[in-house]
Amino acid sequence: MNNDEILMKAQNGEGLTVEEIKVYQSIVKPIKHVYGKYGTLAKIYLQEHNVGKYWVLGGDLPDYLHGIDRQAEELYSVMYDKLSKDEKYKRTGNYLEDVRRIKEMQDRIEEEILNEIVYA
Repeated sequence: MNNDEILMKAQNGEGLTVEEIKVYQSIVKPIKHVYGKYGTLAKIYLQEHNVGKYWVLGGDLPDYLHGIDRQAEELYSVMYDKLSKDEKYKRTGNYLEDVRRIKEMQDRIEEEILNEIVYA
């Protein structure tokens, strides 16, 4: 059996022998998707909560997780711009105080991203 026949057999959902599976795996290399922080957290959340086959997402998990990363990046940018204008997070000139304020602002943004995008 040649490679084209094995590919056709696999696409039709027919059973493959062990030898055919080895040939199929050598022909079709798996695609490794790399996600950002929030896409990875969303994937772990879905796995831990047994969202079988990700049917809720319409079946296109990589696009969904990359979308999570994009949304998180956009929300981070918008919230950072908004909160940096807030008097509570403005720079004081005192290094330690400024670091504390920036960290507090980042924590608040992170919490919002997790609640509104990742674990929603």
